[in-house]
Amino acid sequence: MTTTPEAIKGYIEQGLDCEHVQVHGDGRHFEAVIVSKAFEGKGMVQQHQLVYRALGDRMHEEIHALSMKTFTPEQWSKQV
Repeated sequence: MTTTPEAIKGYIEQGLDCEHVQVHGDGRHFEAVIVSKAFEGKGMVQQHQLVYRALGDRMHEEIHALSMKTFTPEQWSKQV
């Protein structure tokens, strides 16, 4: 079963309150940029765990690899 970047974006947005989500990929390997207030006060590992939780079993079944950059809204405002 092949998934799309758009589907992964939707899964993340359904499971995590996000201000910005951008996903690119080839059907098995994906890269994501995720901005969420839920990341405030959390380390990178904790932030990534929130995303993995939002994706649930899809991380094991549909998504072979996901590289992500996570930002709080404040951090993101300094990136753009």
